[in-house]
Amino acid sequence: MFQDFFEYHQQTKHSYYSVRSNPNRIDWNNPPSRFKPYYEKKKVLLDLEKENHRFIYQSAGITAKKTYPGVEYYLRVNPSAGALYPNEIYFQSRNNQDIDDGIYHYDSGTNSIELLANIEEDGLEPYLGYEKKQNGFIFLVSSVYYRSSWKYKNRGYRYCLLDAGHILGALEASAYTFSKSYEIRYDFDKESLNSMFGFDRDEFFTSAFVVSFSTNKDVEKIDFKLDYVSPTGDFLENELIEKGYKDSLLITNKQAQSTPASFNYNKEVFQETILNRRSIRDFTQGSMSKIEFEMIMKNIKDNIISDCEEDVEIYYVINRVKDMILGLYLDEKIIKEGDLKQKAGYLCLEQDLGKSSAVTFFLTTKSKNYQAAYQKAGIIGHRLYLASNYLGYGCSGIGAYYDDEVCEFIGENTMVLYALAIGK
Repeated sequence: MFQDFFEYHQQTKHSYYSVRSNPNRIDWNNPPSRFKPYYEKKKVLLDLEKENHRFIYQSAGITAKKTYPGVEYYLRVNPSAGALYPNEIYFQSRNNQDIDDGIYHYDSGTNSIELLANIEEDGLEPYLGYEKKQNGFIFLVSSVYYRSSWKYKNRGYRYCLLDAGHILGALEASAYTFSKSYEIRYDFDKESLNSMFGFDRDEFFTSAFVVSFSTNKDVEKIDFKLDYVSPTGDFLENELIEKGYKDSLLITNKQAQSTPASFNYNKEVFQETILNRRSIRDFTQGSMSKIEFEMIMKNIKDNIISDCEEDVEIYYVINRVKDMILGLYLDEKIIKEGDLKQKAGYLCLEQDLGKSSAVTFFLTTKSKNYQAAYQKAGIIGHRLYLASNYLGYGCSGIGAYYDDEVCEFIGENTMVLYALAIGK
């Protein structure tokens, strides 16, 4: 299995040659829908004066609209490559204030939750390995890969997983502001749930975010079958992505992380940061202080509670941090000294973001649990956005880079998951 999805990763690498010999042609006149409404289901408009409604809104709610000739973009709490938002959020609510018990879909487009099924003595708990009823929320994150592959072709599955990680990161941030404990689960019966929710080959679950506490009451496995609802309108299948998903379903040798993070944000300011988060498009080549950078690093490296803790290495190139030596670092140790900003920019597909930043990051892994590792990289990326924005700095995620040349640069034969840049 590892070799199979490793082949997916191999086949989706960028190189100096590949981006020039295989230009990406996009049908801009026929983009897939970014929203999946369930028109026949009961809708409840979220009231942001209610805590649990606002908690859900802060997972993927729309916060701004940008209008260009012939097109509108609706920006959300969570970033997404190309503003394509290739993920959907479903959740079970049990014994929550202001939300009736049931299984719901969150429709960001109308800021509504849609009731898909009622629950009583049954529920989703057994599919995630729980034997008792869980009071609270069980969120399920799915990927709608055509929203991403429409633009990014075979590499779209990578973006789906990174963006799913950003949703998990947004849920984590929302849970923190409302003092809710959480756990992320990657190892659960995704295939049964895919079928039960009426998914076809164009949508599949990748992770769960659980905000609950266990009761002493037994729970039965819910069994329903939703009708298929297209999440995109038009659809073009991609066999490589579908095979990559199936080949990366199996979780092996998992190790849990049960120690929570120790964030110390001012929650009122942090909540404003969540709602005002944006991706920066260019930097002014400004610098940051060493203390500020260390604060950011502390927050992005803090624990992430999950059932599958994977090692993600954080390499970073210091370009403009006061009182820090220029060069490439890993775990606070410099491993290559010198002015490397031109190299960092080149590795990020020759984008100015990588060289005009204060710091450019490369996240890598040697994990065999591909889905968990990639989504963890997305969570780290989301933490980087919020920690940087909280201190007044910009951040941009960069999903495109010269994979093998990054490995050569850092001196490791590994999988590169994500690049990000922060600065003024």
